[in-house]
Amino acid sequence: MSATKPIQRALISVFYKEGLGPIVEALHANNVEILSTGGTLAFISELGIPVTPVENITNFPEILGGRVKTLHPAIFGGILNRRDYTPDQVHMAEHKLSSIDLVIVDLYPFEETVASGADHASIIEKIDIGGISLIRAAAKNYNDVVIIPSVKQYPSFLELLQQQGAQTTASQRKAYAAEAFHVSSHYDTMINAYFMDGQTNYLKISEEQSSPLRYGENPHQNGAFFGNLDELFTKLHGKELSYNNLLDVDAAVRLMNEFKDCAPTFAILKHNNACGLATRPTLIEAYKAALEADPVSAFGGILIANQQVELDSATLINDLFCEVLIAPGYAPDALELLQSKKNRIILVQKDLELPKTLVRSALNGYLVQDADLATESAQQLEVKTKLAPTSQEIEDLLFANKLVKHTKSNTIILAKNGRLLASGTGQTSRVDALKQAIHKAKSFGFDLNGAVMASDAFFPFPDCVEIAHNEGIDAVIQPGGSIKDELSITYCDANQMRMVFTGIRHFKH
Repeated sequence: MSATKPIQRALISVFYKEGLGPIVEALHANNVEILSTGGTLAFISELGIPVTPVENITNFPEILGGRVKTLHPAIFGGILNRRDYTPDQVHMAEHKLSSIDLVIVDLYPFEETVASGADHASIIEKIDIGGISLIRAAAKNYNDVVIIPSVKQYPSFLELLQQQGAQTTASQRKAYAAEAFHVSSHYDTMINAYFMDGQTNYLKISEEQSSPLRYGENPHQNGAFFGNLDELFTKLHGKELSYNNLLDVDAAVRLMNEFKDCAPTFAILKHNNACGLATRPTLIEAYKAALEADPVSAFGGILIANQQVELDSATLINDLFCEVLIAPGYAPDALELLQSKKNRIILVQKDLELPKTLVRSALNGYLVQDADLATESAQQLEVKTKLAPTSQEIEDLLFANKLVKHTKSNTIILAKNGRLLASGTGQTSRVDALKQAIHKAKSFGFDLNGAVMASDAFFPFPDCVEIAHNEGIDAVIQPGGSIKDELSITYCDANQMRMVFTGIRHFKH
C-alpha cells in the first residue's frame, strides 16, 4: 500500500454547497481535473473554474428527473479500479476509462425531510441512490481514492490541501473511508427506521453526535453521551453534565412530564428517584413543600419545575447545594442570582417529546420496550371497597400513582394534600418498602393520618394495607391482579378503608 498518492481527477456532486468553494479553488490551484453534475456543475462554473459535465464522460444524459446521473461504468470503473492490479488496468485501457482519485459527495437530506413533516412522496424522493453508491465505492477503494462524504469533512480536507497539496497518505484515506462508512450506515439506519415505523423486529441505532464525559458512573469507568442535548435544553450556566447527572436529568424530565399542565409543581430527585415533590398555588410554595419532604437527600440533588422560576423561588433555591436546576424559563433577576454558584448547572427545558422507545443493554444483547406512557385518570379507577375515596383522596391517589411510575421497584409512595411525604424505593419486599416510607415520613415529622398509599404492583397479602391502616393511612391505589386480591379488599372493608385498582402495573427497574 503506497504511503502517498496524488489527486489528479475529482468528481464533485453535492446537495449542500456551503464551504465547497475554497476546496474547489484549492483543487484547481493544484491542477486537478474536476467532473461534476447538475447544480454543483453550475456552482463550480460560476467560480470561473473549468469543470467537465459527467455526461461528457458517460456519453449519457441525466434521466428520470435527475434520479440517474452518475450510475455508469465510466464513473464507477474510474473509482473502483485498483491502480496496482494489472487486470483492472487492462480493462481500463480496453474501455478507454480514466481513474477518479477524489470523490466529494453528500446525500439528499432524508432525515431532515422526515423531521419537517413532509408527505411520504417527498420523503421517498430524498432517498439518495447515486450518492450512497459513490460513497461506498470510493470508501471501498480507499487504497487509491479519497472520499469526502459530507460537509463535516470539508474543514479537515481543505486544511490537508493547504498543507500538503493534492496528495494524501494511506492513513488519511483510510480515516476518510471510515467516516464515509459511518455516513452511509447512519443514512441507511434512518431510512430503515422510517420504514419500520416503530416496529421492533430488529434493532438499529445510529447517533451522529457524541460528547465524551469526564467518566462513567464511577471515576474508573469511561463514559460518553450519544445524542443532541441541544434539542432538549438550552444550557445557561455551570459545568458539563456528568454521566450520573444525565441519568438524573432524564428521570427528572420524565417525572415532570406527568405534571406538565398542572398547577405549579416542583420536584427534587436523587439517584433517579424523587425525594421531594409538591403541587401548590405558587412555585415558591411548591418548592418549600418539596424540600420539606426530605431536606437531607435534597443536598446535591436535581431540581426541576414546571413553570418559570422567579426571584422569590430562586432566593430559596440558592441556599441549597444542587447539581442541576431545570425549568421552562427564569426571570432575569432570578437567573442572575442562581448563576452566582459557579458549578451549578442551569438548564432551560424546551418543549420536545422524549423518545417513546427505551433501549438498554442486557447480557450479550439489548432490551427494547415502549416507554411507560400510561397515566391513569379518575375515570379509569375501579373502586374495589364498600367505601369510595373522597374527591381529595382521589386527587392524592392519582398524584401518588404518578410518582410510583417513576420510582424504582419495589416501591410504596405516601402522599397527602398534593405532596410526597415519603417513598420506599428499590426494596426487595413491598412490606420493606412501606416500612421504609413510614419511617422516613415520621423522621421528618409528618402526620400520616389522612395520607394515601400507592403501590407499583399488587399486594399478594393484606399485610401492607394492615400496616398502612395502623399508621392512619386509609386510602390505597394499586394495580390489582393478585389471586389473593380479596384478602386486601376484605381487610379494607373491615376497617373502613378505601381502595381503588388501576389495572396497570408500573414496575421500574
